[in-house]
Amino acid sequence: MADVETSHNPAEHRYEAHLDGELAGFAEYQLTDALVIFTHTQVDPTFEGKGIGSTLARFALDDVRATGTHQVLPLCPFIKSWIDKHPEYAELVHGVPQSTVTD
Repeated sequence: MADVETSHNPAEHRYEAHLDGELAGFAEYQLTDALVIFTHTQVDPTFEGKGIGSTLARFALDDVRATGTHQVLPLCPFIKSWIDKHPEYAELVHGVPQSTVTD
């Protein structure tokens, strides 16, 4: 099986995951001046159980982090749950206090 290929499709307001050249899943969002609002994530049933959703969530959140200009509002239950399981992404969530930890 080929690796999952992820991409950002701003024209469709979504992040996409392809496997073997087929669209395997996507995470839709709405964009405001300050927020990326994740509204829906879907993985084609043919590709379920292959880590598509997790790969997609990590890619999308890493992309938001890399831009450094937006926070995340995870209205999508999958993205919200994924962030809950990966607390290293919690600082991206709108309304979560920034860490004050120092070395």
